[in-house]
Amino acid sequence: MGPQGIVRPRAHDVLVVVDMQNWFMGAGGGHILAPVLALVRRWSQAGGRVLFTRYVNAPGSPHERLLGWREMRGSPDVDIVPALLPYTRSADVLDKHVYTLFTGEGQELAARRGWTDLYFCGVDTECCVAQSAVGAFEHGLTPWVITDACTSHVGPDAHDAGMLVLRRTIGRRQLITVDGLGLGTLPEMCEPDVRTTRENR
Repeated sequence: MGPQGIVRPRAHDVLVVVDMQNWFMGAGGGHILAPVLALVRRWSQAGGRVLFTRYVNAPGSPHERLLGWREMRGSPDVDIVPALLPYTRSADVLDKHVYTLFTGEGQELAARRGWTDLYFCGVDTECCVAQSAVGAFEHGLTPWVITDACTSHVGPDAHDAGMLVLRRTIGRRQLITVDGLGLGTLPEMCEPDVRTTRENR
């Protein structure tokens, strides 16, 4: 699958939903949930494969040891947000203790599934999204970062910094939008959620 005019994902394409977890949503990343949910729904309806990553800050992790950051030790912080949980049942879920999904387990999973093109969305753009996309690049795979389905819980400046680094590291052409997937426009894809909200008022 290329970045333009897609109708249906191929068997070796995977949508990587990065760290859409309760803590990140509550800490400032919640605005990205609607676009990511719409994208996951439409991708799944088209028969595409999905991988959810989940960050767990294990004791003695680099985040604790070097940054002094002790959040996201366990449930409910590390849990995938409830709106996305139904989609995990037919997807792969990978726990990790570092930024990248390309841990030993992640590398083995990608090879076993035969994934060649990885489409990234989620949080944080400048950290786990960027490191995982660069990891795909360095492992001979093809990363695509869906820019309007990524964010940083820190704020737009951090997101923009991530975009700048990604343009330099994986190439400007690998940064695409939801519309570029050919699965529908983002407003169209979000319409079922808007309609449900109106009906529940």
